Amino acid sequence: MKDRVIVIGGGLAGSEAVYQLAKRGINVVLYEMRGFKKTPVHKTDKLGELVCSNSLKSTDIYNANGLLKYELKLLDSLILKAGEYSRIDNSKALVVDREIFSDYITRTIESFKNVKIIREEVEEIPRDEIVIVATGPLTSEKLSEDIKKLTGEEYLSFYDAVSPIVDGETLNYDKLFWADRYSDEGNYLNAPLTKEEYELFVNELVKAQKVELHEFEKDIKFFEGCLPIEEMARRGLETLRYGPMNPKGLIDPKTKKEPYAVVQLRPENKDKTAFSLVGFQTQMKWEEQKRVFRLIPGLEKAEFLRYGVIHRNTFIKSPIILKETLQMKNYENIFFAGQITGVEGYMPSTATGLIAGINAYRLIKGLKPIYPSRHTMIGALLYYITHENPKFFQPMNANFGLFVDIPSHLKGKEKKEFIIERAKKEFEKFLGEFKSP
Repeated sequence: MKDRVIVIGGGLAGSEAVYQLAKRGINVVLYEMRGFKKTPVHKTDKLGELVCSNSLKSTDIYNANGLLKYELKLLDSLILKAGEYSRIDNSKALVVDREIFSDYITRTIESFKNVKIIREEVEEIPRDEIVIVATGPLTSEKLSEDIKKLTGEEYLSFYDAVSPIVDGETLNYDKLFWADRYSDEGNYLNAPLTKEEYELFVNELVKAQKVELHEFEKDIKFFEGCLPIEEMARRGLETLRYGPMNPKGLIDPKTKKEPYAVVQLRPENKDKTAFSLVGFQTQMKWEEQKRVFRLIPGLEKAEFLRYGVIHRNTFIKSPIILKETLQMKNYENIFFAGQITGVEGYMPSTATGLIAGINAYRLIKGLKPIYPSRHTMIGALLYYITHENPKFFQPMNANFGLFVDIPSHLKGKEKKEFIIERAKKEFEKFLGEFKSP
């Protein structure tokens, strides 16, 4: 086994793993096929490119994603530093300029002399080297076949839908207003709808033509946390008003009241010239997207910088295949990280890349691989993907529901305070065990 680590995939998890290894003096070979071969959804060959939303979610420690960021910061996460560097505003959500974000990651990785980046497709995982597989939800077909051989298990599959992005200069701001839910901050642009406008919009969503799946794809289910907007509309007329079009906490300054329904638009860059439609992942054909989304007040003449698309996501049966250290049970020199392990979301993917990178380093140095307690956010995610019933295993984002052993009398804020304080103490113990050179 050579004194180096091979990382396959230059997304968030792969980039984080490379950074954790390289800064500790380990030689790394990073394989990234973008620049050699395109994926269905990526637009550039930059490392750490964000494909879906440009929000890394909450920084509030009373939110599960905020707690996760707290832990990642203590472990010197590259992805978190890139997020803070490219941050658009000062809202509780870490919303980033995606170009600045990926530029920061790419420049940082390229600055290491002990990192070699190879732009080509990996078709087979070396069995006799230390490898981190972080190819993400868009793993190429040939590598997927090799992973099936390696793991002895079939993939589970679902489809992920991406929200469209509109040109800010083509919006009618007279019909829109800036506001955050239950806050005086104005980081989101809001399109209010009347009852009549809402019902027309939902009816047209239901009737819209969508991109048909191939025959072999028909039995694949959407992930509940990323349902296409038209799929939600088919579940009932009021579904969207209790989902992405919920008006609660938003006051229209013209009427001084909550709208009947609302569409939120999130800035995609610091100049606020591009906006994504929050929660509007879609499978509709492009012409249908233009027709239906232009029914939203203020978007009548909207030009689309990116249409919503649908693409395949795949993940392994981690409870069968992986240890909590993210090593394979049958090949301890091979690690998996990122969404391919069954975590969902940018920062959970980052966390698995970080742990895989640290443990690959420890393996080279003859040290015992480690992982934090399940009473921490990172540990809770690792425990879930490696212990959940394989029969019901589905992708999971950071959430407080993963925590156990909580006194039954604690509710609401007291319950969260207990979880957070315990997580901090447990993470301090982990940092004591984890000694960075």
